[in-house]
Amino acid sequence: MSRYTKEDIFRIVEEEDVEFIRLQFTDIFGMIKNVAVTVSQLERALNNQCMFDGSAIEGFVRIEESDMYLYPDLDTFEIFPWRPQQGKVARFICDVHYPGGEPFDGDPRYVLKKVMKKAKDMGYTFLAGPECEFFLFHTDEEGNPTTVTHEKAGYFDVGPLDFVENVRRDIVLCLEDMGFDVEASHHELAPAQHEVDLQYQEGLRTADDVTTFKMTVKNVAKRHGLHATFMPKPQEGVNGSGMHINMSLTDGMGRNLFEDKDDPAGLSTLAYQFMAGILYHMKEMVLLTNPLVNSYKRLIPGYDAPNYIAWSIHSNRSALIRIPSARGYNTRVELRCPDSSANPYLALAACLAAGLDGIEKQMTPPPSVNRNIYAMSREEKEAAGIEALPETLKEAMNFFEASDFMKEVLGEHIFTKYLEAKEREWKAFRAHVTDWEVGEYLYKY
Repeated sequence: MSRYTKEDIFRIVEEEDVEFIRLQFTDIFGMIKNVAVTVSQLERALNNQCMFDGSAIEGFVRIEESDMYLYPDLDTFEIFPWRPQQGKVARFICDVHYPGGEPFDGDPRYVLKKVMKKAKDMGYTFLAGPECEFFLFHTDEEGNPTTVTHEKAGYFDVGPLDFVENVRRDIVLCLEDMGFDVEASHHELAPAQHEVDLQYQEGLRTADDVTTFKMTVKNVAKRHGLHATFMPKPQEGVNGSGMHINMSLTDGMGRNLFEDKDDPAGLSTLAYQFMAGILYHMKEMVLLTNPLVNSYKRLIPGYDAPNYIAWSIHSNRSALIRIPSARGYNTRVELRCPDSSANPYLALAACLAAGLDGIEKQMTPPPSVNRNIYAMSREEKEAAGIEALPETLKEAMNFFEASDFMKEVLGEHIFTKYLEAKEREWKAFRAHVTDWEVGEYLYKY
């Protein structure tokens, strides 16, 4: 059931003194784009008549087919609390369509909606809850971001050790002003690192929330003279930032289909099959959950991030998938490799599609790994059938490129454009000489 009608939107805009509307959408990398209109153009916007040049957006269309139209999702209407309170600024998240009215197959939101429809046709509603981590750093005299912080706070610390607990509070209050349900927020393990956990929602709402969350965090941080970054590993020697994704399926009555009180682990056959599908396809889809060269600097031993494709019933945090201890309606699986640089629409679409494939093919996961995988020898891991995640962006690209499954999930357009962009990124990285190389080799050779 929709939250708003067109009449509701017109009424709210007038009552709240909204003067500016942003029509937002994302490119294939999850970066927010927008076309801004004044309130005088609201009727055109709500009638799906606002057009933009799709050829200007990387991964969209060619110049000879550039006209694209924005279809606002009325339920995503929000007023930005950090903008002026006279002449307010609001937004819609939009779907992208061709001039003829059909959905644009290069729109990441459309990809997720397609997989969600498949789940619905199978009798399932997909729920997901992200745990979003980020760093708050100082800016320099010109306002440019740095990786400098003066705090020494760690996990769950409070002020005065946590220098920016008031910033985190403002972030949460802004989110709540926009209708978010924030489950928790706290200082993370590394200095200047923070986490905000968003409430479990239906999958499309979750992806929309992640994009809005990142924009909110960056804007509130800027108001405090700080820079917020969702870069996975901005500093050496400390933990990187992840975006663990908790997932489950419900039926039409809202009952959690992952729960089985008669199972020793409390998990249903459906949950095991869903998890098996993700484990089976993980190497193919890690390019979407961990999309940057820098993503693989986080996925190394010793920094509380998974390196191996395994699952654990005992909340083993060295495993790729862990089963949180909550049961009943909160029974879920937690995928621990994704980071917040991922496009949430594509990452969630890949996770759901892999899980559904596991259900359709009645896959069975390997046995639970209940010991610290990091402490296991290579021989022990091989005997247990535990494989490693890709260690570099290039390795992830190779698995992705060879995957007919990912091509089917994303469609030819996004699959091809995404891979082309990652090839350029990898070539640029290979051509770059790092400070580590100079320090390691210059004096030796």
